[in-house]
Amino acid sequence: MCGVVGISGTSSVNLRLYDALTVLQHRGQDAAGIVTDSEGELHVCKNVGLARDVFRSEHMARLVGNIGIGHVRYPTAGSSGPALAQPFYVNSPYGICIAHNGNLTNADDLRKHIFRSDLRHLNTDSDSEVLLNVFAHELQLRRKLEPSSSDIFDAVTNVHMRCRGAYAVVGLIANHGMFAFRDTFGIRPLCYGSRETESGIEYAVASESVVLDSMGFGSIKDVQPGEALFVDKAGKIHFKQCAEKHELVPCIFEHVYFARPDSMMDDISVYKCRLRMGEKLAEKVLRLKPDHDIDVVIPIPDTSRVSAQAMAETLGIKLREGFMKNRYIGRTFIMPGQTQRKKSVRQKLNAVKLEFAGKNVMLVDDSIVRGTTSQEIIQMARDAGANKVYMASAAPGVRYPNVYGIDMPSAKELIAHGRTDEEVGELIGADWIVYQDLEDLVLSAAEGNESIKRFECSVFNGDYITGDVDEAYLAHIDQVRNDNAKSGADAVVGSEKNQVIGIHNNNSVVGIN
Repeated sequence: MCGVVGISGTSSVNLRLYDALTVLQHRGQDAAGIVTDSEGELHVCKNVGLARDVFRSEHMARLVGNIGIGHVRYPTAGSSGPALAQPFYVNSPYGICIAHNGNLTNADDLRKHIFRSDLRHLNTDSDSEVLLNVFAHELQLRRKLEPSSSDIFDAVTNVHMRCRGAYAVVGLIANHGMFAFRDTFGIRPLCYGSRETESGIEYAVASESVVLDSMGFGSIKDVQPGEALFVDKAGKIHFKQCAEKHELVPCIFEHVYFARPDSMMDDISVYKCRLRMGEKLAEKVLRLKPDHDIDVVIPIPDTSRVSAQAMAETLGIKLREGFMKNRYIGRTFIMPGQTQRKKSVRQKLNAVKLEFAGKNVMLVDDSIVRGTTSQEIIQMARDAGANKVYMASAAPGVRYPNVYGIDMPSAKELIAHGRTDEEVGELIGADWIVYQDLEDLVLSAAEGNESIKRFECSVFNGDYITGDVDEAYLAHIDQVRNDNAKSGADAVVGSEKNQVIGIHNNNSVVGIN
């Protein structure tokens, strides 16, 4: 899961791109990057780390231009390291950069075809570089010195025909403009907006609407599944539906965990969705244990706070903040490696003992994935003096790997896989555990946009909507992307020298050192 942003402006965009990446930082903490275009000259700064650590004042001064794109990365396919920071660049044709959120399910087949038929070389194991080269090859087949919007849309049409999986993309074509497109199911989110200035109209594209809100862009709309947009160098925007078959089937885990609550996604308020999740979870508690003895509802910061609030109100029980969060520790779910996740829990949270001592507490989390965090938190509650510790998950049990850009590759690392709810509760040390029903989760999201007929829920039900995921594929990603594999990859990548990478166009090298 990553965050992308692009701005086609009437004035310098470097600081606005930086601000946008800080707003999107929750979507990726492994690496960050920005590319800007100044009259065909591309300027880039990217590296591992948070946005605030990657970009210094001297870098920002050199990121000149009125058009640019940015990316924050959290690793799924591929390993971690400076070479995998985005945006990615390819020289031919024109000089193209992209920032990609998602994961291609047929990346391995595409790599072979890119080498053997397209005669292109790949430098990394990232599926984002595969996607970039597919797009670049399809655009090069147009053989135009000056690509038109129709050329770009034709290239995107062929990308849809060749690429499977999830992808929300924003990109630059040097001295020609900014483009964006979304996969044919709209699995990963992407929206755009505009604003008027004294010099003309500016356009922006981002993973979440909160980014556009923060920059003052209005008329915010979602890029439709299969749709592409292009803002040419004159500042005119063009749209086209580039897929013959398309259906909006967005990832429901965005509403459970990843997205900020103040975002709108596909006309659904993330905040209201999480409120409804909490209400339905409380209704389930009342069905199962109408005579419950819960004294207090305590959210596990931060994503579950909205659901916990609604749950407490529905139950008629007080809500208390029982855990104080260290804001300088990253999100444990997206940290690579079980050891690092486990170590970070107690660094990240500290219990307020007065809220636990002698009480029966209901802890509320957005989801339970590997169970490591839940186990540590439940023990913290007991250490703080809780009488009984119950656990509620605003999402159903995560039982299947995710292949569309969320780091859940190995079924054996998922605590609910092959286990009953009671067995999970026993493993994490809870006196009682209650999971959200999948039907209620879907209803919580669908109430915001009744035109959506179904959601991408594969981590809960094993239904992979792209239709190309089988047991052999799942076994393959388990082998290359489980925690043990990552540990080995991280050891190699960790030996690389950190770097800020320059790229070239129009025979000039414009790297930032």
